Amino acid sequence: MLPAPSALPPSATSPISDYALPAGAAPLDHLGVIALNGPDAASFIHNQLTNDFLLLDAQHARLAAFCSAKGRMQASFIGLQGQSEQLLLVCSRDLLAATLKRLSMFVLRAKVKLHDASAEYALWGLTGSACMALQDSAAWTAAQVDGAHVINLYPAQRTPRQLWIAAVNSAPPQAPLCSAADWALGEVLSGIATISMPVFEAFVPQMLNYESVGGVNFKKGCYPGQEVVARSQFRGTLKRRAYILRTLDSWPQTGDAPLAAGQELFSALDAEQSCGTVVQSAYAPDGRWLCIASLQTQAADAGALHAGSPDGPALQLLAMPYPLLEDI
Repeated sequence: MLPAPSALPPSATSPISDYALPAGAAPLDHLGVIALNGPDAASFIHNQLTNDFLLLDAQHARLAAFCSAKGRMQASFIGLQGQSEQLLLVCSRDLLAATLKRLSMFVLRAKVKLHDASAEYALWGLTGSACMALQDSAAWTAAQVDGAHVINLYPAQRTPRQLWIAAVNSAPPQAPLCSAADWALGEVLSGIATISMPVFEAFVPQMLNYESVGGVNFKKGCYPGQEVVARSQFRGTLKRRAYILRTLDSWPQTGDAPLAAGQELFSALDAEQSCGTVVQSAYAPDGRWLCIASLQTQAADAGALHAGSPDGPALQLLAMPYPLLEDI
C-alpha cells in the first residue's frame, strides 16, 4: 500500500489565526447543476464517478470526480439526492456543457435522462453563523431545511461552510451578503479543490487529496479511469499532492494575478521544469494571494517555491486543514 507522504512539509506554517471569514451568504454563480432523472439515475452515475452513489441517501452528499480513461479528472462534483428518482450534480459552470455531453454518451439503455438544470436552481454558499443547524456536523452531511438542500462542506480554518441549493424561485438564505471573493478565500482555505476548465484533465484524484476528503471509494465497482486511480493509490506511483500556498508579498487585487488556475509553479530543485500547478486561487484581506496547488511532494519538502517562473513571486506553504489518508 502507498504510504501517505507528510501532510505538512517541515517549512509549512499554520494559517489558523491569519484569516477570519465573514458570516453570511454568497451567490455561487460560477457553479451549475446537472440533473439526472429516472429509475436508473443512481446506478448510472455510480458507474461513471469515483464515489458510491448506490448507497447515497437524503442525509448525505458525495464529493466525486469524473475521469478520463487515463484517470485524469475532467470534472468534480458535489452530488445529492433531489426529488424522487433524481440526483443533482453541482460542478464548475465552465465545464458543465462538455461534461453533460460526455456523460450522455454513456447512457445507452439506462433509464435515465440528463439535462442542464442550472436555470432551475439557486446556489448559495453559507459561512459562519449563517450556516444552518444539521443533525450531524460532519462534512458531506445533508438535510432539507425550509425546502432547500443544505450540505456541510469542509470548514475554512475553523469557520463552518455549507452549500445551499433550492428551486430558483425560492427565497434566498436570510443572512448578510458575502462577496464572491470571500467565498473563494474559504474554498482555498478548506483545501478542497474544484476542477475548472484551466485544469481539465490535469490531475488524477489523489493529486488533489480526494481520497483523503471523501471523494474516492476504492471498494466500489469500475468507472472510467478506475484502474489508473487504484494503481496510483496502491503501487506507490503518486508523487504529487494538493497544498495550500500564499504569496510572501502583497499584490493588487486588480490586474494580473500572481496566482491563477492553470499557472505553473517552480522550485529551486529544478529551474527548467515546473513542479506544480495552481488549481484555484483567492485574494486575502492582507493583500496576499492564496491558492490550492497540486505540487510535487519533493518540491514541497524542499521549499523555495515561485509562481509562473523560477524567479516569479515567492510562495509560502501553509498547513493543510486535514490529514492525508494513511490506510484504505
